Amino acid sequence: MTLTTDVTAPAGTGVQRDRSRDTARTVAVLAALTATLPVDLAVTAVALLRRPARPAVPAAVAPKTILVSGGKMTKALHLARAFHLAGHRVVLAESAKYRWTGHRFSRAVAAFHCTPEATDPQYPQALADIIAAEKVDVFVPVSSPAASVPEAAVRELIGDHCEVLHGSAALIAALDDKRDFSRLVAAMGLTAPDSVLVTDPRDVERFDFPEGRTYLLKRLSYNPVGRTDLTRLRRDTPEHNAAFARSLDISPSQPWLLQEYVEGQEYCTHSTVRDGAVTVYGCCESSPVQLNYGFVDRPAIHAWVTRFAGALGLTGQVSFDFIEAADGQVYAIECNPRTHTAITMFHDHPELAAAYLGDHHREITPLPTSTPTYWIYHELWRLLRGPGRLRRLRVIARGRDAIFADWDPLPYLGVYHLQIPALLVDNLRHRRGWRRIDFNIGKLVETGGD
Repeated sequence: MTLTTDVTAPAGTGVQRDRSRDTARTVAVLAALTATLPVDLAVTAVALLRRPARPAVPAAVAPKTILVSGGKMTKALHLARAFHLAGHRVVLAESAKYRWTGHRFSRAVAAFHCTPEATDPQYPQALADIIAAEKVDVFVPVSSPAASVPEAAVRELIGDHCEVLHGSAALIAALDDKRDFSRLVAAMGLTAPDSVLVTDPRDVERFDFPEGRTYLLKRLSYNPVGRTDLTRLRRDTPEHNAAFARSLDISPSQPWLLQEYVEGQEYCTHSTVRDGAVTVYGCCESSPVQLNYGFVDRPAIHAWVTRFAGALGLTGQVSFDFIEAADGQVYAIECNPRTHTAITMFHDHPELAAAYLGDHHREITPLPTSTPTYWIYHELWRLLRGPGRLRRLRVIARGRDAIFADWDPLPYLGVYHLQIPALLVDNLRHRRGWRRIDFNIGKLVETGGD
């Protein structure tokens, strides 16, 4: 959202002061990225001069042309590399806003196409046109929240000319809707926190909070800025509950979910599913803003996901957020019917492409030797801010940057020194603010953003 100046405010106050802070912060980040450019140029140059061999991956599936959307995101790069290493031709697509994504320069990408924004009614047709022009055999959506349903509509435009590894538009919409998902889970006899739909702040005031239980408010539509707000609401804080509800844009057109907060460890999962059978499964510890990914084995979560996917006969990619309570019971907080960044845990798995593309493939999980992933500029920022510097150094020493690959170094240079700087310069030109940089998603988190 572009900020506008309040003409009644004194100069240098209010919105103008916010703009000044945003400008100063943006310039500071651009200066920091410029300062580190020589180091990253040297790292990239060494990798290009050494020209290390690509990892050897057996071609288990006949060569195909694969369209991967969501080209700005690290998870799209990882899938592109996996398909390329298995002998497939990869076409990458992303909206014009992110045309300078560093991933377009990957050795794994044979062609790159710009599309309209996912909210544009012409978006599904644009993807269908790319499928026709590039003779695509399989479309693997790496969807943003706004793109999940439009990308499901592509199947209706292309018929049987191309396989779409995605559910129907109706199913994707139901899974993406926190209330519909909660009802679906209850109907299956699976576990999820108690939840109530609210369409008016007074619904929160009238809600009979159970004694000793805590609730959170979550907007049903995607909220890139406020999604990490974990304000607790309880029976013994009625004034606080009412005031917080009134501060939000709750209305019939913007419904929210009042969901029980379960105390425990949070986990996130990624699953690729074909005809109800899970072929790719990864689980890792999670948090409201997750930036490190390492596999953990939680049998109860795996069983929950397997049962859910099988009951629906799913085909596509589906991600879940779970809470494991102190008694070991697991609760599905929400479902995101799209690729999870946890797919980066499969960076060295030779069967990833085959598990996506082959029928009746066995389920794969990250290799025991898989190195946990991070994004180096996230880690450097955490090092500068502290505390926990020793822990951050351990993460860096034991893990690997999720973007850098010695056989394919240009995306690393492009993301950190072209893609993100281009977005920052555009925000500077249009005097927009931003909350944080998500290098893993390849975007600036901003109000009204994608």
